[in-house]
Amino acid sequence: MTDIETLPSVYEGSDGAELTALRRFLIRTGIGIMVFLGLYAMALLLTPYDPNTADFLSRLQSPGAAHWLGTDHLGRDVATRIIYGAGWSVGLALVISVCGAVIGVLIGLCAGAGPQWFDRLSMRTTDSFFAFPELIAAIAISGILGPSTGNMVLALVMVSWMRYARLTRSLTLVLNQKDFIVQARLNRLPFWLILWRHFLPNLRLGLLVLWTNMWSRTILSISGLSFLGFGVQPPQAEWGAMLVDGKAYMLTAPYLMIFPGLAVLITVLALNLIGDQLRDHIQKPVD
Repeated sequence: MTDIETLPSVYEGSDGAELTALRRFLIRTGIGIMVFLGLYAMALLLTPYDPNTADFLSRLQSPGAAHWLGTDHLGRDVATRIIYGAGWSVGLALVISVCGAVIGVLIGLCAGAGPQWFDRLSMRTTDSFFAFPELIAAIAISGILGPSTGNMVLALVMVSWMRYARLTRSLTLVLNQKDFIVQARLNRLPFWLILWRHFLPNLRLGLLVLWTNMWSRTILSISGLSFLGFGVQPPQAEWGAMLVDGKAYMLTAPYLMIFPGLAVLITVLALNLIGDQLRDHIQKPVD
């Protein structure tokens, strides 16, 4: 996992070769994501099974030709449920991480470039949120609001914006000393225009690194909350909920936990590797 302290502030002082390598990496990553989405769409169209329809005559079948990853205790195809579960685990994590990024970046920008009273208020609020582990805070919020998918999304958004706010503020304070920011203020440009044209373009790469890592963390949080009963509710296919269903059959049908666990592991590992590679491409070399 990438630490906030290791992220670059602005991508400057790089030669053309480094910029070209970064562009190639981003293009390859985008193509890889598009290929994955295409394969995912094809899998949704080609699977002959419904993820939530029970078939008791086929319950607890081992992986085979008819059911590549076997069936669960209700006879539902595990492979189909993992495919549909990606929409919940990965898709919801994408929505949550984007919402948290938007909220956190706005707060961080206003704290770093705005009035001091807002900086002090927002950072003290951020520190109070950091006093509790994110997953524990999300469990508490979900427990108060009640177990449901909507409440889980709200809880995770409420605990995911702080890292973006802290990072954005720290990078914005560095940019405040740059000549082009000082010149823009002397020209009396509107505050929102300075943020949009001058701050955000210099922050986007560092924030992108954090976002890829936060996306993977959110997948783990969704799976953890669903495993504890606070997230996606049955009969919806979600990787954490599938782990709960397979827990009772861990000795007799271990594949019910192995395959959803591998789906979580591979997805989180892939996102972390993308974030680490992106960090390596944009991090300024140490003299």
